[in-house]
Amino acid sequence: MDATVWTVLLYASITAVATGLGALPLYFLRDVPTRWVGLGNAAAAGLMLAASFNLIFEGVSYGMPRTMLGVVTGLIGIVVSRRFFPEKETSHVGELAGAGALKAILIVGIMTVHSFAEGIGVGVSFGQTSEFGAFISLAIAVHNIPEGVAISLVLVPRGEPIWRAGLWSIFSSLPQPLMAVPAFLFVAWFRPVLPVGLGIAAGAMIWMVFSELVPEALEEASPNYIAVTVTLAIAAMMAFQVFIG
Repeated sequence: MDATVWTVLLYASITAVATGLGALPLYFLRDVPTRWVGLGNAAAAGLMLAASFNLIFEGVSYGMPRTMLGVVTGLIGIVVSRRFFPEKETSHVGELAGAGALKAILIVGIMTVHSFAEGIGVGVSFGQTSEFGAFISLAIAVHNIPEGVAISLVLVPRGEPIWRAGLWSIFSSLPQPLMAVPAFLFVAWFRPVLPVGLGIAAGAMIWMVFSELVPEALEEASPNYIAVTVTLAIAAMMAFQVFIG
């Protein structure tokens, strides 16, 4: 079966909606103790680190120099943006305000950048065969669920409703259907850009982990528990990637 624009849009939309499923496990954690907020940040850090490693590995398969260029570009971009947009108490995201809202903006923003690259990946894969495109789309959809968990682990303990955390998770993946269609229509042009986009997302995610999530986690829980949680989250995410691959 030959792929069409509507087929690509449908599969890419499924990948976006799947991200919202990551908020569902938090329905079982109504009252979150302070220490669990730290462990939640640690788990989110581990999931994001593993995802960033996966992005780099995938990018390298398209081209090492372009992937590394993307990593450095993503790192420089977020460092510069933080220099010009420091934490302000007037920041707002839903029911969050101040520094907590800024962290929410950062993680949602970084995951959104990440989704641009994944959207291109979906479109490029459909440009090869419909079967390959469907496989890649479903793999990304399943992969997006723990990314939704990472976003929700940052938002919900800070007071954001679970349903809204799910919507923010879906919002972070909207670039996937938006980018998949043009990438499908212009595969030859988008393919060289893909490793750069993957690298940019990875560089920004790694910065987020060590600049925001881990330091904040250490304020709420002991370094030993944080290290264990980050390690287990990375191992679980990497095993998950192998399982769906």
